[in-house]
Amino acid sequence: MSRRPRGLSAEDRKLWSHVARSVKPLDPARMPPAEEPAPEPEAAPVAARKTPVGTRAPAAPAVPAPPPLAALEKGLRRKLSRGMAEVDARIDLHGLTQEAAHRRLIAFLRRSQAGGCRLVVVITGKGAPKRLRGLDDDPWRPDAYAERGVLRRVVPEWLTLPDMRSLVIGFEEAGIAHGGAGALYVRIRRP
Repeated sequence: MSRRPRGLSAEDRKLWSHVARSVKPLDPARMPPAEEPAPEPEAAPVAARKTPVGTRAPAAPAVPAPPPLAALEKGLRRKLSRGMAEVDARIDLHGLTQEAAHRRLIAFLRRSQAGGCRLVVVITGKGAPKRLRGLDDDPWRPDAYAERGVLRRVVPEWLTLPDMRSLVIGFEEAGIAHGGAGALYVRIRRP
């Protein structure tokens, strides 16, 4: 009967660490801290390289992960769509540059949080294709239409940033009564 080896070799630990980094954990709070394999001495004899079983390299202090984003509850979503619940505030970012929209969005979310708001609407606009000026009148030309709706695309990216987690619990596309695909419901975190 063969004896099962105890522990992983340095090469196996390195390989496992590489594989584990490529996987997204289901619950980031339960993720064990990353282990760095202990460096082996350069000129030590083979017998001196063995480490005692059960020893671990000290892990660096883990930075707490930002809380995960949460969707609206079904009941609240239903009440909003039926007009039985109202949003606390709204902001319209139409026609703003990305820089101006980002500044106004952060200021709005901070004011909303300080004012005790729980749910706000951020209107980004839908962004329909717009004809470029100066091109000939051939609509089949590939560059005849430019992509618009930049804010519709980037505002959700901004809301998922770790520094926004102190302000935002979660967000999702608004109902038709509040702007549909051109707006977002944003749940505000308590201060």
